Amino acid sequence: MNVIVKEETKKRIDLFLSEQLPNLSRSKIQKLIKEKQILVNNNPIIVNYKINFNDNIFIPEITSEEKILIKEDIPLDIIYEDQYLLIINKKSGMVVHPAPGNYSGTLVNALLSKVSDLSTDDLRPGIVHRLDKDTSGLMLVAKNDSVYKKLSKMIKKKEVERLYLALVEGVINHETGTIDAPIGRSLNNRLKMDVTAINSKDAITHFKVLERFKDKSLIECQLVTGRTHQIRVHLAYIGHPVVGDPLYGKSKKKTDFNQLLHSYKIKLNHPITNQLLAYTIPLPMEFQKELDQLH
Repeated sequence: MNVIVKEETKKRIDLFLSEQLPNLSRSKIQKLIKEKQILVNNNPIIVNYKINFNDNIFIPEITSEEKILIKEDIPLDIIYEDQYLLIINKKSGMVVHPAPGNYSGTLVNALLSKVSDLSTDDLRPGIVHRLDKDTSGLMLVAKNDSVYKKLSKMIKKKEVERLYLALVEGVINHETGTIDAPIGRSLNNRLKMDVTAINSKDAITHFKVLERFKDKSLIECQLVTGRTHQIRVHLAYIGHPVVGDPLYGKSKKKTDFNQLLHSYKIKLNHPITNQLLAYTIPLPMEFQKELDQLH
């Protein structure tokens, strides 16, 4: 990978890279420099080299045990922030954390440029719970390890209320329902999850119908458990997949805005101050536009 220096400074390269790439230690950077694996403008350099504006720094691919996280100045919609945590409104299309082949442009990359002491959890610093790439809405982020542990415990104890809005295919006739069906990795497609009795975990989703249209329904979903793709898998399982879901739905992606699933409400007592935090956000413009067209 390459890092372009965009600041006027005479900082040592090992210090600069340790600040830009928090998961790559300064000693590891120095070792790579001595081995002539880190290059500046295609040339090997010495450990105490001082960077210049517009230097092009090449860093070799890091092994799986040494993955690096890059700070990136990506705008975030911050709903609440204090010294302990953030509540952010994630846009549809943003990946939450880096993964193989996708180490930039994620929520974690954005957070690293804004929070100096994110909780340390491999490639998921600060991330207490996930939203799928194409799911929009509210997410909790812990600013340090202590808060991370407290929030994780609260979620496991069902002390954090998270509600979602979903536009689904078909008309659901009953007003409310509970889907209690175990979820595990699909045996036919490793990218998908499935309702299965093999290598699965219990999964429970409550839902309530808010509005019915000619061939679609707007529903509110509440997670009791938090399995990967849970709402999407459960709704597809009962024959009402999320509209626009590229993996479990009936229609393919049409725009940059994908599935119509939105985390719109979150409620919890602050893990440190015990203050009630309750936030509700409107639907994204693209989601609202789809609804307006159905009326």
